[in-house]
Amino acid sequence: MAEDGALDFMKGFRDAEKVAQYPDGPRRFVPGLEAVHRMTGLLLAERVPDDGRVLVLGAGGGLELKALAEAHPGWSFVGVDPAAEMLALAERRLGPLMERVELVEGYIDDAPAGPFDGATCLLTLHFLDAEERCRTAAAIRERLHPGAPFVAMHGSFPQGKGERALWLSRYAAFAVSSGVDPALAENARDSVDRAVNMFTPEQDETILRAAGFADLSLFYAAFTWRGWVGTA
Repeated sequence: MAEDGALDFMKGFRDAEKVAQYPDGPRRFVPGLEAVHRMTGLLLAERVPDDGRVLVLGAGGGLELKALAEAHPGWSFVGVDPAAEMLALAERRLGPLMERVELVEGYIDDAPAGPFDGATCLLTLHFLDAEERCRTAAAIRERLHPGAPFVAMHGSFPQGKGERALWLSRYAAFAVSSGVDPALAENARDSVDRAVNMFTPEQDETILRAAGFADLSLFYAAFTWRGWVGTA
Protein backbone atom coordinates (compact mmCIF):
# COMPACT_ATOMS: atom_id res chain seq x y z
CA MET A 1 0.00 0.00 0.00
CA ALA A 2 1.37 3.43 -0.88
CA GLU A 3 1.90 5.61 2.19
CA ASP A 4 -0.05 8.51 0.69
CA GLY A 5 -2.97 6.23 -0.12
CA ALA A 6 -3.01 4.88 3.39
CA LEU A 7 -3.00 8.35 4.89
CA ASP A 8 -5.84 9.44 2.63
CA PHE A 9 -7.91 6.41 3.60
CA MET A 10 -7.31 7.00 7.32
CA LYS A 11 -8.40 10.64 7.13
CA GLY A 12 -12.00 9.47 7.29
CA PHE A 13 -11.44 8.25 10.84
CA ARG A 14 -10.44 11.77 11.89
CA ASP A 15 -13.29 13.61 10.14
CA ALA A 16 -16.00 14.40 12.73
CA GLU A 17 -18.85 14.26 10.21
CA LYS A 18 -17.74 10.92 8.77
CA VAL A 19 -17.05 9.49 12.22
CA ALA A 20 -20.60 10.32 13.30
CA GLN A 21 -21.85 8.11 10.47
CA TYR A 22 -19.36 5.31 11.18
CA PRO A 23 -21.46 2.87 13.27
CA ASP A 24 -23.81 2.14 10.37
CA GLY A 25 -20.99 1.57 7.86
CA PRO A 26 -19.32 -1.62 9.09
CA ARG A 27 -22.67 -3.39 9.45
CA ARG A 28 -23.42 -2.74 5.79
CA PHE A 29 -20.00 -3.79 4.49
CA VAL A 30 -19.23 -6.73 6.80
CA PRO A 31 -21.60 -9.71 6.66
CA GLY A 32 -22.80 -10.71 10.12
CA LEU A 33 -20.76 -8.15 12.06
CA GLU A 34 -22.90 -8.47 15.19
CA ALA A 35 -22.39 -12.24 15.07
CA VAL A 36 -18.61 -11.68 14.76
CA HIS A 37 -18.70 -9.64 17.96
CA ARG A 38 -20.71 -12.35 19.70
CA MET A 39 -18.38 -15.10 18.47
CA THR A 40 -15.36 -13.05 19.53
CA GLY A 41 -16.71 -12.89 23.07
CA LEU A 42 -17.38 -16.64 23.11
CA LEU A 43 -13.90 -17.46 21.82
CA LEU A 44 -12.24 -15.20 24.38
CA ALA A 45 -14.39 -16.63 27.17
CA GLU A 46 -12.93 -20.09 26.56
CA ARG A 47 -9.73 -18.88 28.26
CA VAL A 48 -10.37 -15.41 29.74
CA PRO A 49 -11.40 -15.59 33.43
CA ASP A 50 -14.61 -14.00 34.66
CA ASP A 51 -12.62 -11.02 35.96
CA GLY A 52 -10.26 -10.88 32.97
CA ARG A 53 -8.61 -7.86 31.39
CA VAL A 54 -8.84 -7.64 27.58
CA LEU A 55 -6.85 -5.53 25.12
CA VAL A 56 -8.83 -4.21 22.13
CA LEU A 57 -6.63 -2.78 19.37
CA GLY A 58 -8.51 -0.65 16.84
CA ALA A 59 -11.21 0.16 19.39
CA GLY A 60 -12.43 3.41 17.84
CA GLY A 61 -16.20 3.59 17.48
CA GLY A 62 -16.71 1.22 20.40
CA LEU A 63 -18.77 -1.40 18.56
CA GLU A 64 -16.90 -4.47 19.79
CA LEU A 65 -16.11 -2.90 23.15
CA LYS A 66 -19.80 -2.41 23.87
CA ALA A 67 -20.73 -5.90 22.69
CA LEU A 68 -18.00 -7.51 24.80
CA ALA A 69 -18.65 -5.38 27.88
CA GLU A 70 -22.38 -6.10 27.81
CA ALA A 71 -21.90 -9.85 27.34
CA HIS A 72 -19.14 -10.20 29.96
CA PRO A 73 -19.87 -7.89 32.91
CA GLY A 74 -16.81 -9.00 34.90
CA TRP A 75 -14.26 -8.10 32.24
CA SER A 76 -12.33 -4.84 32.04
CA PHE A 77 -10.83 -3.44 28.85
CA VAL A 78 -8.11 -1.26 27.40
CA GLY A 79 -9.13 0.09 23.99
CA VAL A 80 -6.44 1.56 21.73
CA ASP A 81 -6.98 3.61 18.57
CA PRO A 82 -5.00 6.36 16.80
CA ALA A 83 -8.05 8.52 16.01
CA ALA A 84 -9.27 10.81 18.81
CA GLU A 85 -12.64 11.35 17.13
CA MET A 86 -13.21 7.60 16.98
CA LEU A 87 -12.32 7.21 20.65
CA ALA A 88 -14.74 10.01 21.53
CA LEU A 89 -17.44 8.11 19.63
CA ALA A 90 -16.54 4.96 21.56
CA GLU A 91 -16.87 6.81 24.85
CA ARG A 92 -20.32 8.11 23.90
CA ARG A 93 -21.42 4.67 22.76
CA LEU A 94 -20.21 2.95 25.92
CA GLY A 95 -21.88 5.36 28.34
CA PRO A 96 -21.89 3.84 31.86
CA LEU A 97 -19.85 0.87 30.59
CA MET A 98 -16.87 3.26 30.49
CA GLU A 99 -16.26 2.52 34.17
CA ARG A 100 -14.67 -0.75 33.00
CA VAL A 101 -12.86 0.69 29.98
CA GLU A 102 -9.63 2.63 29.58
CA LEU A 103 -9.22 4.33 26.19
CA VAL A 104 -5.73 5.06 24.83
CA GLU A 105 -5.05 7.27 21.81
CA GLY A 106 -2.24 5.74 19.79
CA TYR A 107 -0.96 2.48 18.37
CA ILE A 108 0.07 -0.83 19.87
CA ASP A 109 3.32 0.66 21.25
CA ASP A 110 1.17 3.06 23.31
CA ALA A 111 -0.77 0.21 24.93
CA PRO A 112 0.03 -0.85 28.51
CA ALA A 113 2.49 -3.70 28.82
CA GLY A 114 -0.12 -5.96 30.40
CA PRO A 115 -0.09 -8.85 30.72
CA PHE A 116 -3.66 -9.15 29.44
CA ASP A 117 -5.92 -12.19 29.63
CA GLY A 118 -6.98 -11.83 25.99
CA ALA A 119 -6.91 -9.47 23.01
CA THR A 120 -8.82 -8.58 19.86
CA CYS A 121 -7.99 -6.73 16.67
CA LEU A 122 -11.03 -6.42 14.41
CA LEU A 123 -11.22 -4.55 11.09
CA THR A 124 -7.74 -3.13 11.65
CA LEU A 125 -4.74 -5.20 10.56
CA HIS A 126 -5.52 -4.76 6.86
CA PHE A 127 -4.39 -1.13 7.18
CA LEU A 128 -0.82 -2.34 7.79
CA ASP A 129 1.73 -3.73 5.38
CA ALA A 130 3.13 -7.20 5.99
CA GLU A 131 6.14 -6.09 8.06
CA GLU A 132 4.18 -3.72 10.29
CA ARG A 133 1.31 -6.20 10.58
CA CYS A 134 3.68 -8.87 11.88
CA ARG A 135 5.36 -6.40 14.25
CA THR A 136 2.00 -5.24 15.60
CA ALA A 137 0.71 -8.78 16.05
CA ALA A 138 3.93 -9.72 17.85
CA ALA A 139 3.55 -6.69 20.14
CA ILE A 140 0.02 -7.83 20.98
CA ARG A 141 1.32 -11.32 21.80
CA GLU A 142 4.01 -9.87 24.05
CA ARG A 143 1.28 -8.17 26.09
CA LEU A 144 -0.63 -11.42 26.72
CA HIS A 145 -0.34 -14.08 29.38
CA PRO A 146 1.04 -17.33 27.92
CA GLY A 147 -1.87 -19.25 26.43
CA ALA A 148 -4.17 -16.21 26.36
CA PRO A 149 -6.51 -15.98 23.34
CA PHE A 150 -6.24 -13.52 20.47
CA VAL A 151 -9.02 -12.88 17.95
CA ALA A 152 -8.26 -11.08 14.66
CA MET A 153 -10.67 -10.30 11.83
CA HIS A 154 -10.02 -8.17 8.75
CA GLY A 155 -10.10 -8.11 4.95
CA SER A 156 -8.43 -11.19 3.49
CA PHE A 157 -9.28 -12.92 0.22
CA PRO A 158 -7.75 -14.54 -2.90
CA GLN A 159 -5.35 -12.27 -4.78
CA GLY A 160 -4.71 -14.31 -7.95
CA LYS A 161 -5.13 -13.01 -11.48
CA GLY A 162 -8.68 -11.71 -11.82
CA GLU A 163 -9.61 -12.86 -8.30
CA ARG A 164 -8.91 -9.59 -6.50
CA ALA A 165 -11.17 -7.60 -8.82
CA LEU A 166 -13.92 -10.21 -8.57
CA TRP A 167 -13.91 -10.27 -4.77
CA LEU A 168 -13.79 -6.49 -4.52
CA SER A 169 -16.82 -6.33 -6.80
CA ARG A 170 -18.58 -8.75 -4.45
CA TYR A 171 -17.56 -6.54 -1.52
CA ALA A 172 -19.29 -3.59 -3.18
CA ALA A 173 -22.30 -5.67 -4.23
CA PHE A 174 -22.89 -6.80 -0.66
CA ALA A 175 -22.82 -3.19 0.52
CA VAL A 176 -25.36 -2.19 -2.13
CA SER A 177 -27.59 -5.10 -1.11
CA SER A 178 -27.35 -3.78 2.47
CA GLY A 179 -28.66 -0.36 1.44
CA VAL A 180 -25.48 1.54 0.60
CA ASP A 181 -25.78 3.94 -2.33
CA PRO A 182 -24.17 2.26 -5.37
CA ALA A 183 -21.89 5.23 -6.03
CA LEU A 184 -20.66 5.22 -2.44
CA ALA A 185 -20.12 1.45 -2.54
CA GLU A 186 -18.09 1.75 -5.73
CA ASN A 187 -16.04 4.56 -4.22
CA ALA A 188 -15.36 2.36 -1.18
CA ARG A 189 -14.33 -0.47 -3.48
CA ASP A 190 -11.87 1.78 -5.30
CA SER A 191 -10.47 3.12 -2.02
CA VAL A 192 -9.89 -0.37 -0.68
CA ASP A 193 -8.27 -1.46 -3.94
CA ARG A 194 -5.95 1.55 -3.94
CA ALA A 195 -5.12 2.12 -0.29
CA VAL A 196 -5.69 -0.98 1.86
CA ASN A 197 -3.37 -3.97 2.21
CA MET A 198 -5.20 -7.16 1.33
CA PHE A 199 -3.44 -10.50 1.43
CA THR A 200 -4.59 -14.05 0.90
CA PRO A 201 -5.89 -15.96 3.94
CA GLU A 202 -2.80 -18.16 3.70
CA GLN A 203 -0.49 -15.14 3.87
CA ASP A 204 -2.43 -13.68 6.78
CA GLU A 205 -2.20 -16.91 8.75
CA THR A 206 1.54 -17.07 8.06
CA ILE A 207 1.94 -13.55 9.45
CA LEU A 208 0.07 -14.45 12.63
CA ARG A 209 2.20 -17.56 13.10
CA ALA A 210 5.38 -15.55 12.52
CA ALA A 211 4.20 -13.14 15.22
CA GLY A 212 4.20 -16.04 17.65
CA PHE A 213 0.57 -17.12 17.81
CA ALA A 214 -0.17 -20.84 18.05
CA ASP A 215 -3.25 -23.06 17.66
CA LEU A 216 -4.60 -20.79 14.92
CA SER A 217 -8.07 -21.61 13.64
CA LEU A 218 -10.24 -19.88 11.06
CA PHE A 219 -13.57 -19.16 12.73
CA TYR A 220 -15.14 -16.73 10.25
CA ALA A 221 -15.18 -16.40 6.46
CA ALA A 222 -17.60 -14.18 4.59
CA PHE A 223 -16.91 -12.76 1.13
CA THR A 224 -13.76 -10.59 1.54
CA TRP A 225 -13.44 -11.07 5.31
CA ARG A 226 -11.67 -13.66 7.47
CA GLY A 227 -11.31 -14.14 11.21
CA TRP A 228 -8.85 -16.22 13.25
CA VAL A 229 -8.45 -17.23 16.86
CA GLY A 230 -5.11 -18.27 18.31
CA THR A 231 -3.16 -18.31 21.57
CA ALA A 232 -0.10 -16.50 22.83
